[in-house]
Amino acid sequence: MKNIAQTTAQYLLDISAVQFNFKQPFKWSSGWLSPIYCDCRLTLSYPMIRDFITDAFVETIKTQFPDAEAIAGVATAGIPQAAMIAQKLNLPMLYVRAKAKEHGKENLIEGKVEKAQKIIVIEDIISTGGSSLNAIKALQEQGTEILATLAILSYGFEMAHQQFKEQNINLFTLSDYTYLIKEFSKKEDLSEEIMASLYEWRKNPQDWKGI
Repeated sequence: MKNIAQTTAQYLLDISAVQFNFKQPFKWSSGWLSPIYCDCRLTLSYPMIRDFITDAFVETIKTQFPDAEAIAGVATAGIPQAAMIAQKLNLPMLYVRAKAKEHGKENLIEGKVEKAQKIIVIEDIISTGGSSLNAIKALQEQGTEILATLAILSYGFEMAHQQFKEQNINLFTLSDYTYLIKEFSKKEDLSEEIMASLYEWRKNPQDWKGI
């Protein structure tokens, strides 16, 4: 898994799916300031990287959760990954909306859901974990069993990982913030101040104000 984590981080940096800005931090919808912006959806435009990520997910499911019966994507970024994984595993695929449709059947979950179905949930990035946990709750309310949540990247916030632990949900990510920083520092000459600030952000993102 170390090689997968390192390679995933390298790929994300190589295609500029991950960007850093220390003087003008990115602002999240939550209002938090961040030195990093990551758009894992860019990987979809690079077939070799896309296949690498899909294959890594598939191998994890085959070895860790061979009894999985369906793959569920978290809207929107988790949907294409879930579709590719489900195709390779020859399993049913569904996805969970951020909120129910306001017309038609007003579905929150799209696709056929079976009671007691064993499901793997697919996300692109784990930040606070809120979107994944909301999707998990919606699926559990339909009587399904969530085997795990898989994501490309985790920022490594303790608050997020604690929530998954409290909900007794397995969480696997291909790479994480620590690997990103290590690979980024190989490409850029980062000062001690910047390195300290990068790690401080992960510890206390809600109060981080930049450098």
